Amino acid sequence: MHKPPAPLEPAVEPLSGPAPELFSWEFAADPYPAYAWLREHAPVHRTTLPSGVEAWLVTRYPDARQALADTRLSKNPVNHGRSSGRTGIPGERDADLMTHLLNIDPPDHTRLRRLVSKAFTPRTVATFEPQVREITDRLIDGFAANGSADLIHEFAFPLPIYAICDLLGVPAEDQDDFRDWAGMMLRHQKPGQPGVPRGGVGRAVKKIRGYLAELIHRKRADLGDDLISELIRASDHGEHLTENEAAAMAFILLFAGFETTVNLIGNGLYALLTHPEQRAQLQSSLARGETDLLATAVEELLRYDGPVELATWRYATTPLTLGDQEINTGDPVLVVLAAADRDPSRFDRPDLLDLTRRDNPHLGFGHGIHYCIGAPLARLEAQYALAALLSRLPDLTLAAEPADLRWRGGLIMRGLRQLPVNFS
Repeated sequence: MHKPPAPLEPAVEPLSGPAPELFSWEFAADPYPAYAWLREHAPVHRTTLPSGVEAWLVTRYPDARQALADTRLSKNPVNHGRSSGRTGIPGERDADLMTHLLNIDPPDHTRLRRLVSKAFTPRTVATFEPQVREITDRLIDGFAANGSADLIHEFAFPLPIYAICDLLGVPAEDQDDFRDWAGMMLRHQKPGQPGVPRGGVGRAVKKIRGYLAELIHRKRADLGDDLISELIRASDHGEHLTENEAAAMAFILLFAGFETTVNLIGNGLYALLTHPEQRAQLQSSLARGETDLLATAVEELLRYDGPVELATWRYATTPLTLGDQEINTGDPVLVVLAAADRDPSRFDRPDLLDLTRRDNPHLGFGHGIHYCIGAPLARLEAQYALAALLSRLPDLTLAAEPADLRWRGGLIMRGLRQLPVNFS
């Protein structure tokens, strides 16, 4: 069947004048004009972050891809010569939680990633489909009769929390506690200062840390089929995984595995609600029982307005060149994934949402050895979430003006605070 041409949308116009203000509330609501300015005028741009740390922002696709795979750029904050730096992960100043996949280099990274990678292969994740389906349907059942809902708080937020808790082996009776603690971390984030460990964030991190330590201790006496049990088995069979490493691993999988998916589902639903032609095309495909478009749709939503704005910090271990800039030893480098994924030198009509896009090597899950280990699970959750909502509530409409919606803007992630909708 001949595919109709994708509708034309105006390209995002770069801001004119001097360098735009970054990391403000206004920037969080729509960062793409600023990213277009940076790509055009300063693709590798040195800026002062809200924390006072100076860092390089990398915004063009070729430079971003190079930086993500460059072994001269370390993930370990000890390689930042003038300051500890920040990864954007709550609890990062807690020494017991510092040894995680987002914060280390080979060979430790290779060892730890190998221990958990088998839990996130597409084949293993496929066995997790019934749980994801059950959680998705249960959450929709909770508000389907109401005629309205906040799809962030009632759907996009709890779905990945319950899913990752099931994967880790958190008992059902404790999962609502995790939902509360995760909510505390999100509510207390500030623009440019994600996960600052004070107030509600500090309390939540302390509670999660204590709970995970106790859970690991209990599971040693009663191993199951969950990921924490697998980490314990690996430790007991000579892989040299300490209890602190196991707790840090569980913590980072919980944190990285829920906020990114919250934003993927929330940002994706918002994009569909504000692009009715694309949404109608996906709904028609689902009504015919087809799944190919659903898969490409999730990839396009990851590219178009993905959950992660910037890759976590990297630090130059030796002088190097990125773009036309000389990076000094110890300099922090932040790869702006959202800017790279709208680079017109790599993507045709990058500011157009096209769910049929096939040539789509987006960087939404990163690139290189730190490519997101939970990508198969995130894809599964997003596909079931979109398919279930669009099929069960086909007349979803946005219940607020786009300009009135508030965004959680941070240095690493970006997502909606609320997504109010109406339906029959």
